Amino acid sequence: MIHLYNLNDAHPDQPSTVTIGVFDGVHRGHQYLIRQLVAEAHAAATRAVVLTLHPHPDIVLRGQSGRYYLTTPDEKADLLGALGVDLVITHPFDDSVRQVRAAAFVDDLLAHLDMKSLWVAGNFALGYKREGNFAFLREQGAEKGFVVVALDLLQNKVNGVINSTEIRAALNAGEVERAADLLGRPYAVSGEVIGGDKRGRTIGFPTANVAVWSEQIVPANGVYACRATLHGETLDAVTNIGSRPTFDGTGTRIETHLLDFDRMIYGETLMVAFIARLRGEQKFSGIDALVVQIHADVVAARTLFAALDGE
Repeated sequence: MIHLYNLNDAHPDQPSTVTIGVFDGVHRGHQYLIRQLVAEAHAAATRAVVLTLHPHPDIVLRGQSGRYYLTTPDEKADLLGALGVDLVITHPFDDSVRQVRAAAFVDDLLAHLDMKSLWVAGNFALGYKREGNFAFLREQGAEKGFVVVALDLLQNKVNGVINSTEIRAALNAGEVERAADLLGRPYAVSGEVIGGDKRGRTIGFPTANVAVWSEQIVPANGVYACRATLHGETLDAVTNIGSRPTFDGTGTRIETHLLDFDRMIYGETLMVAFIARLRGEQKFSGIDALVVQIHADVVAARTLFAALDGE
């Protein structure tokens, strides 16, 4: 998979089957679409291309701020590549780009990708004031020599179409199992392990303080059973998200205690996948009460992992 950061960097060296969208999270609905596109693209001897946008249009158009993304741009590209996509383009989205007329954007797709087919959902639109709707694109295709394919979105049995908004809501409520069902995999964050106050080590539970991208969602404050990945090694873990109220802490930290692990990993990249929420954030009467609860959290996590692994 090739990952480019601007449509202008792509070269029309082979015909392409293209889809366009934000694809934040690459959830089950996205996967359903992408697998179809990849199969049809390769059957037609074209390359499968996904053009996605960054920043998210909600940030540019609606002023959305804070933690909002489900994936970093590079994580998104890797997930799309794992589905068989040949080329991912993370195109910059800003006020100048949103002013581009739909016909001009179509011309750019043709010029840089040799686009033979464009796959879009029925409610899709591109270009200035969303003028490039499905009917417009069909007219452009007939005039300029490409096919427009309408896609049906994957439906969730409970709440209809799967979407990133629903996943964000689940994570903000700490419902990581619900998020995993919609994503088709446990929700995960990653970042460099940085130094903390080392308080966990003094009470027998050293933690890795993970510096997650400041714009990526983390689940609601609380304690979670997790599976962490370090250099390809999978490790059971218990992760605390919160401000450490027992110690009158401030801000939000993501601190992961790796079970049966005792190595210094400062500066390493750790990925943390959230399997289940064990409890909400609590303030304890003192360190002794906190330690008792952490022991209980570890036992609960081990029990969960044993059940998952069929032990």
